[in-house]
Amino acid sequence: MKTLFLAAGLMTAPAFAQSIVSPEVQPDGRVTFRLVAPNAKQVKVAGEGVGADLQRDTNGVWTATSPVLSPDIYNYSFDVDGAHTLDPANPLVKFNLLNSENMVHVPGPKSLLWEVNDVPHGELGRHTFKSTVAGESRNYVVYTPPGYEPKARTRYPVLYLLHGYSDDADSWSTAGCANVILDNLIARGQAKPMLVVMPLGYGTMEIVTNGWSRVNDPVLWQKNLDQFEKILLEEVIPQVDKSYRVRKGRESRAIVGLSMGGAESLLTGLNHLDRFAWVGSFSAGGLGTNYVSEFPKLDSQANKKLHLLWIGCGTSDWLYSANQGFCSWLKSEDIHYQWVESPGGHAYTVWRRYLGEFAPLLFQKK
Repeated sequence: MKTLFLAAGLMTAPAFAQSIVSPEVQPDGRVTFRLVAPNAKQVKVAGEGVGADLQRDTNGVWTATSPVLSPDIYNYSFDVDGAHTLDPANPLVKFNLLNSENMVHVPGPKSLLWEVNDVPHGELGRHTFKSTVAGESRNYVVYTPPGYEPKARTRYPVLYLLHGYSDDADSWSTAGCANVILDNLIARGQAKPMLVVMPLGYGTMEIVTNGWSRVNDPVLWQKNLDQFEKILLEEVIPQVDKSYRVRKGRESRAIVGLSMGGAESLLTGLNHLDRFAWVGSFSAGGLGTNYVSEFPKLDSQANKKLHLLWIGCGTSDWLYSANQGFCSWLKSEDIHYQWVESPGGHAYTVWRRYLGEFAPLLFQKK
């Protein structure tokens, strides 16, 4: 499907189009979407919790109002006569390598972890390096907690936080609000101060450069997983250990990810318990079903090394049954784990909450 960043009708829209407000969040949590597209025949809005046909007025302005939405951050986009279209009136964009969308914030109480509070804030830093494994540039984003000083003696544990397929290294800090969530948890004393490293999650960019069909190529998918593991273990972790004041060793290192990143976190973490003592996944996608082959050394002896194995998935997620299947295998092998399910689908509205539940469990004394 082709993507348009501006509907074709905007080129002939009247001058008042510049004053269009979209999205407009109502006091009761409903959201009104507007698009000026006088030449369009049909306009729809679709996204997390949102789906409606817009109605056209005599000035060529299309409008729809959602049902009441719970406080959260929602992704959405327009469909203009079959073309995926961003909202030109909304500068808030969730960048995606295949299908960018807009975001709308329905504000809620400050108790929600993704709401910015008047607390000390950590910092985000970006690093780019030439990957020998991939043969091209890779990058990662690092969250350092409030009070982090490069020359101080204090050393911190590290959480490696992985994004999903078609996202990039910025996704957890932009759409996932990871830095805001950690700021709030640390300020409340609910999580240990920690670094969070968010790497680009592709072993090979071939898996994404030609679109969604590439995930169905089993050889390419396996190459993607294998090379990502090498990049993380042999390149990213050594760079982080060298560049930041971190506590080295498995006791102070955790890994978790969503969707593709969930599969990567399980494969990397559970197959390298000499490197990670804390492992999790959110809506893991991309695991095979031959678990004995994928986790050849994993058995009940792992319980002595695993401080936490945490697996969560939304009940309406299309990967729900696959995640349950993996947990059934873990149970059959007497491997201890925590299973969490919640309402919701394959979306950051689920994963932000999971990060808020997972992070406080890390690096606690056992």
